[in-house]
Amino acid sequence: MVVSERRMLDRIAQFITRHQMLPRSSRVGMAVSGGADSVFLFHVLRELAPRWNLQLSVVHIEHGMRGEASKDDAGFLQDLAQSFGLPFHIRSVNVPAIDDNQEQAARRVRHAFFEELIASGTVDRVATGHTRSDQAETVLYRILRGSGLAGLAGILPVTKEGLVRPLLEVNRAEIEAWLRDRNITWREDATNQDRVYARNRLRHEILPLLREAFNPRLDETLSNMAIVARDEESYWESTLSRPQPPVPSPQTLRASQLTATPPAVARRLIRRAIAQAKGDLRQIDFAHVERILEMARSREGHDRVQLPGLDVSRSFEWIRLAPGGTDEPTPDFSIAIDPPGSVELPGSQTRITFQIIEKTGQVIEKTGIAQPIKQPCVTVVNELDWQRLEPRNGVLPSLELRNWRPGDQYQPAGQSKHQKIKFLFQEARVPLWERGNWPIITYNGTIVWTRQFGAAAEFAADPSTRIVLRVEISSENGTRPSRL
Repeated sequence: MVVSERRMLDRIAQFITRHQMLPRSSRVGMAVSGGADSVFLFHVLRELAPRWNLQLSVVHIEHGMRGEASKDDAGFLQDLAQSFGLPFHIRSVNVPAIDDNQEQAARRVRHAFFEELIASGTVDRVATGHTRSDQAETVLYRILRGSGLAGLAGILPVTKEGLVRPLLEVNRAEIEAWLRDRNITWREDATNQDRVYARNRLRHEILPLLREAFNPRLDETLSNMAIVARDEESYWESTLSRPQPPVPSPQTLRASQLTATPPAVARRLIRRAIAQAKGDLRQIDFAHVERILEMARSREGHDRVQLPGLDVSRSFEWIRLAPGGTDEPTPDFSIAIDPPGSVELPGSQTRITFQIIEKTGQVIEKTGIAQPIKQPCVTVVNELDWQRLEPRNGVLPSLELRNWRPGDQYQPAGQSKHQKIKFLFQEARVPLWERGNWPIITYNGTIVWTRQFGAAAEFAADPSTRIVLRVEISSENGTRPSRL
């Protein structure tokens, strides 16, 4: 079968342009293993490079999985790169020594090398030789594993990390025919025939059987399914998008938000929260997402489940997803307070600011000199009568900021008696995970203020108070949190 070189190049160029894979004058590392697909990628991009003024180089991982054959592959590729005057970037890793699934370990090694090259500025993009045949294998494999719609998107043409796949609309058979027509040699990896690997069983046994028995164009059908799934996910991602945290961090969802929306939306909200909490969706399947959805639908206000790499708990209206192993009890803290000033709560981005203010509208600085308030006064209940807390006979008051402890109780302003703060938590439906770090101010050991529940009756400011200690809570970005 003779494949027109011009037609093939134009077809791939159109695919590259449609997905905006290769910005003009970008540095592109071609990931070449030595097999037919990657060697084809090498020759195609070398031919197309002048169209976008690309600066090409060859990237290779020597996995150490096939002994001398792996070293021979590396030598073959080094010679290939040198014959066209292209830089050659190689990384040798003893993958068999890694205590993990060998396929997964090799993939992580490759991607780590690619990301390192991009982060260092050596290349702007890394192009891989994934084909439509690879896409078909991936989609079918994920169907058999019970993947959701996001998984059926398969291999992405462009990733946020900078990987691009220019050959996703070309079949492996076309590639091999193209190379043979031009007498271009490539390396055969014997492990690609090993039926021990699930991917090889799909490639050599299951897919050929399905093509013969059901659909000779099965690769195209599965690839089209991936395109539909990818576009669906792209739409939902843009519709439901919110900033991705820089590192995996606990996420919260409102149970009523999940139950009030269609299941299709609720599942996507859950999957997004999982990805943000643990950093990825690996080992997360349909049953895990449904378990969280059931948790939201339950009439029980409390529940907890351990998922792969994730600790999920419900308290009242809230569902919290935290990276596995990080949801440990909050250590107690005690911080001496010397108003005016501010304190950042340990283990959070919440800051508590203390101001001493005269009723005349003046802020009293540490020097004792009153200064005009720099921003409009906000009427809040978080004001204490400073004259009941100020130094007496030259002795400084023992003011302390600490976290809530079981058994804590006080009489909030407006209440007729002391109440346990735990009861106030329950009445206000404060989630369990928020309580351990809940800030409390004490004066010589007596509770005078707690977050959200305000000043103690004995120390609360009233219309006759001349000087107040104002307590303001803000997050790192300066906004006041919902719970004062």
